[in-house]
Amino acid sequence: MLVGHVAVGLAGKRVVPGISLGTLVLAALAADLLWCFFLMVGLERVEIRVAGPTLMKSVVISEVPYSHSLLMDGLWASVFALAYFRVRRSARGAGVVAGAVLSHWVLDFASHHRDMPLAPGLDRVYGLGLWNSLPATVAVEGGFWLVAVVLYSRATRAKTPTGRYGFWIGVVVLTSAWWGNVAGPPPRDLVAARITSLIFFALVVAWAWWMNRLRPVPA
Repeated sequence: MLVGHVAVGLAGKRVVPGISLGTLVLAALAADLLWCFFLMVGLERVEIRVAGPTLMKSVVISEVPYSHSLLMDGLWASVFALAYFRVRRSARGAGVVAGAVLSHWVLDFASHHRDMPLAPGLDRVYGLGLWNSLPATVAVEGGFWLVAVVLYSRATRAKTPTGRYGFWIGVVVLTSAWWGNVAGPPPRDLVAARITSLIFFALVVAWAWWMNRLRPVPA
């Protein structure tokens, strides 16, 4: 998922308006940011065994126990929640941040093929395989994304035209990138893909922090 994870951040802003959208999106994408880093240092690996017409139809071998296992995502959620609580002293906010981090495993479990582990060292992997159906992916993840975008746009007000147009341009870019992931071909160079993915996720988080400044929640 891509927009599904960002949607968690947008929806979280509606639940607890005092949390920065950047913090929520960072939490929701934490597993993917860690995944890029762990790939680059060799702790995890991804291999396209058989390249299909699209990435979803390809046979992808993933070993991601430190970034995407349920146990480790629970640990990362605890780290994020503790850090947030130490800075903001908000138990509710810390709980929402932890939920955003942990939601990554839940959403990937629903969408991925069987490659989601429960903990490092365990061989069994899980996944409901929403990605097996493009129409179902569009309906479920795309529907969640649409609802989150509408909720966020109604809950916030742009202070300047930049806040208005910057938000919708970001939505279009994210939607296009998501469509490329679910309907486009697999990457030819996985090494380059790791770097570009890390840069892209970092830019998404930066966009979310920027929007938080330009689109406050009305008092």
